Amino acid sequence: MEKERHVLVIFPHPDDEAFGVSGTIATHTKNGTPVTYVCLTLGEMGRNLGNPPFATRESLPLIRKKELQDAANVLGIKDLRMLGLRDKTVEFEDEEELAGKIRAIINEINPSLIITFYPGYSVHPDHEATGRAVVRAVGSMPKNERPKLHCVAFSSNVLEELGEPDIVHNVSDVEDTKVKAIRSHRSQTQLMTAAWQEKLEKRDPELLKWLHYERFWKYKWDD
Repeated sequence: MEKERHVLVIFPHPDDEAFGVSGTIATHTKNGTPVTYVCLTLGEMGRNLGNPPFATRESLPLIRKKELQDAANVLGIKDLRMLGLRDKTVEFEDEEELAGKIRAIINEINPSLIITFYPGYSVHPDHEATGRAVVRAVGSMPKNERPKLHCVAFSSNVLEELGEPDIVHNVSDVEDTKVKAIRSHRSQTQLMTAAWQEKLEKRDPELLKWLHYERFWKYKWDD
C-alpha cells in the first residue's frame, strides 16, 4: 500500500467505513499515516435496533455515535468529524453547499488520498449523494492539485461499466482489527457477526476472501 501524506475518508453512515475500507484505514494508521474520517449522518434511520433490541428510534442516534467513536478508536482514527446531516436525506441537501463544506476540509488537511463512494455505482441514495458531493468538491480544484480519489463501488453493473477494480488491498494482516471495527457497530452488526464466529474459527474461505480484500476504483474524470 502506497505511503500517503494524509487520508480523508468521507461516507454518510456510521459503519460504512467498517465494512468497506476498515482494513485499508487500519493499515494506513498502522504505518503512521493520519486518517480523517468525515461521517455525514448518525445513521438514525438504521434498520436494526440491536438483537435483542436495546435501542429505540429516539436513542439510536446517540448509540450509533458512540459505536462510531468506538470503531474510530479501534482503527486508530484520531480525527473523526460528524457533520450531523439527517440519515436518508443526504440526497436532498444542496449539493453545492455540501461540496463546499467538503472542499473546506480538503483545503484544511491537504490529503493526498480521498476515499468515498463512486457515484452511480453505490446503490443507496445517501451513498450516491455523498459520492457526487465529494467528486464536485475535488473537481473544483485545479487538476494538478487534486488528491487521488479512490472509490468504493458495489452495484450490479460496476464490472460491466467500470471494469475490474484499479486497486485491491490485501488487508489480511489486520483481519482482527477489521472484525473488531465491524463489531463496534453492535446495533447494526451483532446478529451478523455472531453468525461469523464458527466460520472464523474454521477459516471459511468465502468469509476470509470478503474480509481480506478491499477493492477500489480510481475516479474517471472527464477533463
